[in-house]
Amino acid sequence: MSFPYNDVVLEHFKNPRNIGSIKDPDGKATEGSPACGDMVSLYLNVDPKTLIISDIKFESYGCASNIATGSIITELAKGQTIDEAKKITWKQASEALGGLPSIKVHCSVLAIETLRAAIQNYEEKNGLVTEKVDTTVEVITKRLKKVMNPIKGLDMIRTNLVKDISVKDGIVDILIDLPENHQFANAIKSDAIEKIETLWDVKEVNVTFTE
Repeated sequence: MSFPYNDVVLEHFKNPRNIGSIKDPDGKATEGSPACGDMVSLYLNVDPKTLIISDIKFESYGCASNIATGSIITELAKGQTIDEAKKITWKQASEALGGLPSIKVHCSVLAIETLRAAIQNYEEKNGLVTEKVDTTVEVITKRLKKVMNPIKGLDMIRTNLVKDISVKDGIVDILIDLPENHQFANAIKSDAIEKIETLWDVKEVNVTFTE
């Protein structure tokens, strides 16, 4: 059986570029799930005048392909404007690595999704969203699918942690099926608010617990 990874992939796996995190980043995102085997967190700083990505770092939880694609994505995006970085494709990432085994192509897709989510986070924070869609229960539900339930290692929607969502006049109310004094309650609440408060028409996010 031939070895599945080429020399470029192995180099980025053994010596990943821009690994780590950024304190108080301008934009950040986490995609994937530890329960599924792969997860990537990405942090970026953007020059507010030029909108060029001046710094970018990543953290990877997964296989060699996951680490290598996180590494190459940071190299491709650094020094680009956010609009240029949004146009980077998973095929470009895979090609920059000299190709990935077909069973690992999803890693490059995950890396691209994380990059675009981090840019979107930056745009929302800075009022740069051009396509403004009204926030609905469906929009909130989609955002909460990105919030992990540490108890089960899956998102809080799939694990039925969210019991109710309401959206009215820019006020979002979320009811979570946990006691308020649960060890993970504050972390889940903080993550949920962070995912939603940047939406352009959201004025307030209230997270409450069933007990």
